[in-house]
Amino acid sequence: MRILILFTFFITNTLANELPNLKNLIVLKNPKSYSNVIFLDNADKEINIQNLDSQLIMLNFWATWCAPCREEMPSLDRLQVNKKLKNLKIYPINIGKERLDKVNSFFVELGIDNLEPYFDHPSTLAKTFSLRGLPTTILLNSKGEEFARIIGSINFDDENFINWLKNLS
Repeated sequence: MRILILFTFFITNTLANELPNLKNLIVLKNPKSYSNVIFLDNADKEINIQNLDSQLIMLNFWATWCAPCREEMPSLDRLQVNKKLKNLKIYPINIGKERLDKVNSFFVELGIDNLEPYFDHPSTLAKTFSLRGLPTTILLNSKGEEFARIIGSINFDDENFINWLKNLS
């Protein structure tokens, strides 16, 4: 019994110490399930999170008119190809009801080469995920359950954050 208590204490403290020091990161104690989460690719093909096969999924909600979105997008782009993260898939989902040509221009202007734009279907995900502002990033496990979210912008190049993600995948 004493060994079990010590083991539990050690694991809990180890996991707590591994959390990156981000004031806008919220880690859920119990992952939250969603049903019928569908968004569109740039050819209007439906993507359902239940059909995704990545171990770690990030849904980044943004708009071209959002200054903090513009600020974080280049580091989000670099995160997608970070060699430390083998099983991460990032879906930047535009919820600004913006046209494809405007979104593509935004990606070109910022030099976004490693991400493809996705779109809300039709503007329901903000309500589904109870978004309170942009940008917001939802982190999903392999079952499509939300286990964390980032409210507001961050620097996705942060090494502590990258190492935390690495340990999750």
